[in-house]
Amino acid sequence: MTLDTRTADFLQMVDAGNGTVDRQIFNDADIYQAELEHIFARAWNFMAHESQIPNAGDFFLNYIGEDRVIVVRDKEGGVRILLNTCRHRGNAVCRAEEGHATSFMCTYHGWTYDLKGALVGVPGFKDYYHEDLKREEWGLITAAKVDSFKGFIFATLDPEAPDLEDYLGEVGRIGISLMAEHGEVAVVAGVQKYIIGCNWKLAVDNLYDWYHPQITHASAFQVGIGRRQATGPDGKPVAQTASFGQQNLVMLGEYGHGIGGPMASDDMMQALREGKFPTFPGRDETWRLTDRAERELGKVGLRIQGHPNIFPNLWIASGGTQLSLRIPKGPLVTEIWWFTLVDKNLPDDKHRLVVTNANHVFGPAGLLEQEDGENWDQSTRGTLGTVSKRYPLNFAMNNGHGEVIKDETGPPHIVANINEHPQLWTYRAWAEWMSADSWAELKANHSAVPTGVL
Repeated sequence: MTLDTRTADFLQMVDAGNGTVDRQIFNDADIYQAELEHIFARAWNFMAHESQIPNAGDFFLNYIGEDRVIVVRDKEGGVRILLNTCRHRGNAVCRAEEGHATSFMCTYHGWTYDLKGALVGVPGFKDYYHEDLKREEWGLITAAKVDSFKGFIFATLDPEAPDLEDYLGEVGRIGISLMAEHGEVAVVAGVQKYIIGCNWKLAVDNLYDWYHPQITHASAFQVGIGRRQATGPDGKPVAQTASFGQQNLVMLGEYGHGIGGPMASDDMMQALREGKFPTFPGRDETWRLTDRAERELGKVGLRIQGHPNIFPNLWIASGGTQLSLRIPKGPLVTEIWWFTLVDKNLPDDKHRLVVTNANHVFGPAGLLEQEDGENWDQSTRGTLGTVSKRYPLNFAMNNGHGEVIKDETGPPHIVANINEHPQLWTYRAWAEWMSADSWAELKANHSAVPTGVL
């Protein structure tokens, strides 16, 4: 039966009180099409880091939902987001994933556009079009707004969207700052891309899931991923588990942004201050001690060891050296992109170590996401059964026990054992985005940062 998304009650599909989510949202083709319109075409989407396009003419290809876009620096130094589709027959005007160009030409009929998207060349303009074609009206479609925060470039296709910093809010800004505070970061050449047979939302909610590692990643831990090579001040090996606090720290931001995962303990912070905390290959925790980091993140932000997500689909890894996009390719398929960022001032040996560590944890060669991907694929299949789809999924862990702390240490937050508050918050936000017909309606009706007990 076809779902009429115009009348569907998305808020009923996510029962925040009981902590359940309707399986239909992970497989329905009509819901997926509505997501592209209500979420991706409306949200601020991560496009690139400024280090990827340092010079005029440098470009990088990305997606907003299923819209192909070109991220390019124009001759005046500004950043343009151009839809990668010729206005004549819709063909791509750029095929290379990244590079340098002085213009973009459609290989079908030769329509040519400058770096700002203006139509500057039309074969046969005089003889075939009799100079009647109004070229100024047929430039490439451009993003409604483009902005950056600490070097991370975002764009929205909706002119009614709030400014980027307002959209990010305190939690979103802290999430990005976790990467920016690692130094003068730049993207390492070569974004890793691969496809998993899963719904994009399952690949997003996993980033908050600290319930699964001991089961899902048991084989990775057995071969040493995430468990070896940490050394103490005396140079002797120590257990890497010492880096994780006993409790989880959760921050929930407006419009669906969130942070969830282990919290750095008092003992860890004290060991860092005293130079006694273990060091790990490719990972330096001393950035937490700088005045700038405390100023940008706040006292509680310095304790974050979990993963932030910038709604809808930007995952920032806890180590602060990787970020990932979960790009929708249909209700049952997701393309995963992993970017690695490294401080440009690191010595070559440490730079190589960071990149090697990143490659072996996440990405197509990383054991963790190979294991995760199997679960996401099977979970997506589990939403398709005639009978099984009648039964909702459970996201109720710690529901009714999550006390929101509001004090001078930073934004409102929850400190608890492993929980599913950020996952449920993401789905609640999803329902609100899907229910709103405009940014005005979303602004008026979205959930504020919570207080009290969740």
